[in-house]
Amino acid sequence: MEQKLIKSRLRVRKHGEVFTPTWMVEKMLNVEGVKESCNTIEATFLEPAAGEGNFLMAILERKLDLVKKQYSPTLSHYENYALFALSTLYGIELLEDNAQMCVMNLMEVFTDDYRSVAETYNMKPKRKVLQSAKIIIRANIVQGNFLTRKTNSGQPIIFSEWKMTGDPSRKALPLKVIRSEYTLSEIATGATKSTGERMETGTPPEQISFFSLDESEDHAFKEQGNLKYRTVKITDVYKEETEYVDG
Repeated sequence: MEQKLIKSRLRVRKHGEVFTPTWMVEKMLNVEGVKESCNTIEATFLEPAAGEGNFLMAILERKLDLVKKQYSPTLSHYENYALFALSTLYGIELLEDNAQMCVMNLMEVFTDDYRSVAETYNMKPKRKVLQSAKIIIRANIVQGNFLTRKTNSGQPIIFSEWKMTGDPSRKALPLKVIRSEYTLSEIATGATKSTGERMETGTPPEQISFFSLDESEDHAFKEQGNLKYRTVKITDVYKEETEYVDG
């Protein structure tokens, strides 16, 4: 069946929206330099016009293949390193429906691959791993304008860095990560911050948050002071644990 590249002529005229066909995505990802990065687990990617996630999905598939081949002597290794691979992918999308589809598509790719691997061990996917994947995707995919570096409501675009505290190449479990938040402008200028820092804002950025989580999210954008993210196991990032620090 022929792949649909536009949703409507109006959207093409108004937003210049044309989707990249799968064959072109694969061809572009095979370009020298890009191909090598897709096969490097720690390499990060930012798609400034993510659409429904065609590029990010293809990159995630390649990275998950890498995880299975090089980092998965056990199911626990796969779970840790699959989340690590997922944490390296970022996207910005102007249109709300596309951004929502991007989130759902990435989660589907992750879940399907995880389920397939778990079945080889006669096990089912762990809920905490799937919940952690949802948190990572929600933080890494933003509805906004890459050129203005702002969300549709005028707030700064905020991304999370997921920094491993050890050497992932050693394949020692569990992988531990500390989350730090940066605005897109800070990322562009190479700003440095203390690890674990959260953005102090009264209004949440427009990360796509329609996933249903059991844990309360009311605390996320209250007055934060010196409240910082804690170093946690990567399979526990769904808890969004924080602590108060001096200074």
